[in-house]
Amino acid sequence: MTKPMLYVDFNEMLEPDLVLLSTSDTKTASNGALVTLEAGQEVTVYMDDIDEHGNSDNLVATGIVEANKTEGWGTHVKWCCRIDANGILHQSKR
Repeated sequence: MTKPMLYVDFNEMLEPDLVLLSTSDTKTASNGALVTLEAGQEVTVYMDDIDEHGNSDNLVATGIVEANKTEGWGTHVKWCCRIDANGILHQSKR
């Protein structure tokens, strides 16, 4: 099964490897499918970006869905994505 590709904002990092994912139990994937989120689920996350020539080159990472247990400004979000050791890379570098 292919990992769903879900949009995130990498400016909303709670930790160096933890990004906010969703305030609800579902999120729409890049292909339009509605994905039900659950702890331990493998996902690919992305954010729009462009290269130095103005061409689309999204930022992409893979990781695992986990319940948000952080305190502070991100507490309203239910699910996060723990990014794996590969980190966040431009799609052209993956």
